[in-house]
Amino acid sequence: MSTDTTKRSEIPRQQEDNQLQAGLKNRHLSMIAIGGVIGAGLFVGSGAGIAATGPGILLSYALAGVLVVMVMRMLGEMAAADPQSGSFSAYADRALGRWAGFTIGWLYWFFWVVVLAVEATAGAKILNGWVPSVPQWAFALLVMAVLTATNLFSVASYGEFEFWFAGIKVVAIAAFIVVGALAVFGLLPDTHAVGTSNLFGHGGFLPHGVGAVFTGMLTVVFAFMGSEIVTLAAGESEDPERAVSKATNSVIWRIGIFYLGSILLVVTLLPWDSAKVAGSPYVAVLEHVGIPGAAQLMNVIVLTAVLSCLNSGMYTASRMAFSLGQRGDAPAAFAKVTSRGVPRTAILASVVFGFVAVFFNYTSPDTVFQFLLNSSGAVALFVWLVICFSQLRMRRIIEREAPERLTVRMWLYPYLTWATIGLIGFVVAYMFTDHDGRIQMILSLVAAAVVLVAARVVEARRKSRAALAD
Repeated sequence: MSTDTTKRSEIPRQQEDNQLQAGLKNRHLSMIAIGGVIGAGLFVGSGAGIAATGPGILLSYALAGVLVVMVMRMLGEMAAADPQSGSFSAYADRALGRWAGFTIGWLYWFFWVVVLAVEATAGAKILNGWVPSVPQWAFALLVMAVLTATNLFSVASYGEFEFWFAGIKVVAIAAFIVVGALAVFGLLPDTHAVGTSNLFGHGGFLPHGVGAVFTGMLTVVFAFMGSEIVTLAAGESEDPERAVSKATNSVIWRIGIFYLGSILLVVTLLPWDSAKVAGSPYVAVLEHVGIPGAAQLMNVIVLTAVLSCLNSGMYTASRMAFSLGQRGDAPAAFAKVTSRGVPRTAILASVVFGFVAVFFNYTSPDTVFQFLLNSSGAVALFVWLVICFSQLRMRRIIEREAPERLTVRMWLYPYLTWATIGLIGFVVAYMFTDHDGRIQMILSLVAAAVVLVAARVVEARRKSRAALAD
C-alpha cells in the first residue's frame, strides 16, 4: 500500500511505461491550441445565445472566458510540471485519489465519444446537402472511417490534419473579423458606419434583464470545451513544457479575439432580434456586407470545424482511455501501443462507441441519443471543478518535491482558485433554475454517480487482489 502511495505522490517528468511517441511538432501544438477554442458552436450555435440574451451575450462570453482562462492557467501549471497523456485525470488521481482520476477520466471519455456522434452527423448533413444521392449515414460512416484511419496511422498524421483544419478555421474567423470591422466603420462598398444603434437599441443592451446573461452563459460554457486538449497532446510533443506554457499564456487573446471580437461585430452590425441572426449569425453578417455565396462559404467553414472537432475528439478520447489503461482503471489492452506509438485498442474502442452513438442518433434521436447528450452535458463543469481542486493539492506537492518545475504558476494562488470554484458552483446552481439545464445537470449527476460507484467497485477488487497476493 505504501509503495502505491509513493508512486502516485512522485512528480516524474514522463512515466517510464509511457510508449507514446513525441510525434507532434511545436507548430502542431500551437495550432491545436489556437484552433481548439473555435468550434462549430461558434459559427452556428451562437445564434441561439444572441436570441436569448441580446447584445448582453458579450457579458456571457466574457464571464465564461474568464472561467476558461482561470481553469487553463491551473491546468497549465500542472501540465508544465508533469506532462501526461491523461492530463487532469492523472492529476486528479495523484492529488485527490484513485476514485477521482477514474471518475473524471471515464466521464471525459464518455463526453467525447458522444461528441463523435454529434459531429459525424453534423458533417454528414452538410455533405448530404451537397450530394443528396448519398444517404447521410453513408457520409457519417465515411468521415468516421477516414479520421479513424488517420488517428491509427500515427500521432503526427493527427497533428498534421488538425494543423490544417485549425488553420482554415483561424483564417476564416480572422477574415470575418477584418471584413466585419471594415463594415462597422463603413469602409466597404455600399456600407455606412453603424455606430451603436444595434447594441443599445431594440430593447437595450440587456433586453431580457441581467438574468439572461447567466442563461446565455449556460450555452456559452460548453462552447469552450476543448481548450484543454493541448495539455493532453503535450505529452506527445517535442517540447511539452514550452508548448503548455505558450498555450496557457495565449488563451486570453484567443478567447478575446475569436469569440468576443467576432460576436461583438455580429451584434454591432445587425439587430440582435433578427431572425437571420438567430439562425446563422455569421452567414447573416456576410450576406449583409455583400459576400456572394455566403451560406455555402460558411458551410465549408462549418464542415472544417466539424471535421476538426471529430479528429480531436478521437484523439482525446483515445488518449484518456490510454491513460486510464496505464493506471489500471481500464482494460490493460488500452495501454498497449503499436510500433508507431499509437494506442490502437484505445482508439478503436472509442470509435466503436462513437459508431453506436451515431446509430442511435438515426434510430432514436429523441430518446436514447437525447439521453446520451443530456447525461454528458455537464461534464465540462465537472472537469473544471476537478482541475481546480487538483491544482490546490498539486501545487503543494510540486512545491515540496520539485519546485523548479513550477514554470507556469496560477495567479494569486490559492485565492483565484477558490474564486473560480465559486463561479463554477454558481453556474452549476443556476443550471437547476433553467429547464434544459436542470435536465442536463440531473442526468449528468446520475452518470457521474454510476461511474463513481464503478470506481469504488474497481478499487475494492484491486485491494482484494492485493490482500490475496500478500
